[in-house]
Amino acid sequence: MTIAVDFDGTIVEHMYPEIGKEIPFATQTLKMLIADRHKLILWSVREGKLLDDAVNWCKERGVEFYAVNRDYPEERGIENNNHFSRKLKVDMFIDDRNIGGLPDWGTIYRMIKENKTYYDIMAERFGGASYEEPPKKKRWWQR
Repeated sequence: MTIAVDFDGTIVEHMYPEIGKEIPFATQTLKMLIADRHKLILWSVREGKLLDDAVNWCKERGVEFYAVNRDYPEERGIENNNHFSRKLKVDMFIDDRNIGGLPDWGTIYRMIKENKTYYDIMAERFGGASYEEPPKKKRWWQR
């Protein structure tokens, strides 16, 4: 699976443009995902030196990304790709700006490893009865 991972607020606490403290278990989980043969792409608003600092921070902790802010390492932007887009073609995004926020990294790993939804894991955690998926909103044609 190809997974895009945000940096600020996801791997580290939000302190942009500084690098915040690591969010507990972030780098350990990323290393486990890499060991499980997932392709991780660092997906960040950072550019230039700030981006280099983030990449180096991760490397120092043993996390080396497949690519950074692009779909594959060889992509060089417009000069190498007529159809350049910053939109990544990935299977999953891990980002603190998700609806509902960022689950803990242990939950994220289980969701990916076990192919479970957040609701599946919460139902297990609360014994199945205490945590239910919210009802689906009816669309205008279902009324």
